[in-house]
Amino acid sequence: MGDRYTITNSSEELANRFNVDIPDAYSPSYNAAPTQILPIITQGSKGLSFFYWGQIPDWSKNKAISNKLLFTNMETLVEKAITKKALLSRRCAVPADGFYGWKQVSKKGKIPYRVIFENKSIVSFAGLWEEFEDDNENTMHTFKLITSPSNSSILPMSTRMPVIMTEKEEAIWLNKESTEEELMEVLKTYPADKMKTYSVSPKISDSSVNEPALIEPMAPADQHGNYSLFD
Repeated sequence: MGDRYTITNSSEELANRFNVDIPDAYSPSYNAAPTQILPIITQGSKGLSFFYWGQIPDWSKNKAISNKLLFTNMETLVEKAITKKALLSRRCAVPADGFYGWKQVSKKGKIPYRVIFENKSIVSFAGLWEEFEDDNENTMHTFKLITSPSNSSILPMSTRMPVIMTEKEEAIWLNKESTEEELMEVLKTYPADKMKTYSVSPKISDSSVNEPALIEPMAPADQHGNYSLFD
């Protein structure tokens, strides 16, 4: 999947949807990207927390961030001790109201699309979080998203997509008492008929751009600004 998503809702909407306290520091994001501090809900928590997605900026040194830091496949979670331990003890839900993907339309041309959910719902992605100490012994937190095989709507853009949870699945995911079997049942591909896609501005490729115009529908154009006949 692409390394961008959106959480554009108000504090009141998030509080009502997730039944958690929303700190004053929260602000909507129209272009959530790796190394940014983004809102998550950790298992057993009654409030929103803010963790880095994938890696803290000081560690990235302007280099491409490995997908291993951003995503982990649901099929392999219990194969390694480190990810199995995270599954059992460091789960999180990542609030979102959409995500972005790029559809290849020519050898060098890709068109960005936004994916939204039935009734423009607020959902959450299944995630895992980590805790580290930096060189100054400050405690830092990061998270990664769990991915599933893509459904038919997302397959033209990517073979992987985030695990998207219903409210019932989310309750299981965040419950400290959930068993491994219950947790694995949450991890599945979200139905294609419960989402829709539309083309958006190529500006989403620039993670420094974060404005409401990014989620507005736009005639299909690739990353170079060339309009396409294909949608």
